[in-house]
Amino acid sequence: MDPASQDINLNSPNKGLVVDNAETLSDVPVEGAVGNAANPLPPGLTEEEAEELRVELTKVEEEINTLRQVLSAKERHATELKRKLGLSPLTELRQNLTKSWQDVQTSNAYLSASATLDDITHSEVYKKTQETLLQAGQKTSAALTTVGTTLSKKLGDMRNSATFKSFEDKVGNLKYKVVGPKGNGEAVSSPTDSTPTQENPPF
Repeated sequence: MDPASQDINLNSPNKGLVVDNAETLSDVPVEGAVGNAANPLPPGLTEEEAEELRVELTKVEEEINTLRQVLSAKERHATELKRKLGLSPLTELRQNLTKSWQDVQTSNAYLSASATLDDITHSEVYKKTQETLLQAGQKTSAALTTVGTTLSKKLGDMRNSATFKSFEDKVGNLKYKVVGPKGNGEAVSSPTDSTPTQENPPF
């Protein structure tokens, strides 16, 4: 038995047969050649109709591929034109956002909401609430002004009192003792001043 002429496909109906001429098998009809086991013909569809559908499907798929290639070429061309015009993706995004916002402003929902808001702002309840808040703000402002004026007057009176002046003098003397004449912005004492100086400082 010649191994080259033996069919080694285990699923083949001709398994183990010795074939003298390989061309003789091509003429043997194999069951299910038109509608194989993986894709059987649907009921009511003849072999000729199935073949026509396959041919049409092939044409449609070729057209789809052609259209994809045309679309890809057009997109490349559009990108090149945008680049030449200086339109960047950021510029396009900005334009898209502006257009989207304009679309929103002209949409029925936005116009309806705007009309409702206008109705609310012109309603009596809104006007009364606005007047009440305005009056409350004016009263609060007047009260704060009065409190500020009163506090200023009280602080002025307190500053002019004998107790505060005495306290201020004590703080000034303490500062003079701690910081010295420079701290008060006074000129440094000259050698002719009458204040005694130490002849032999400790350091």
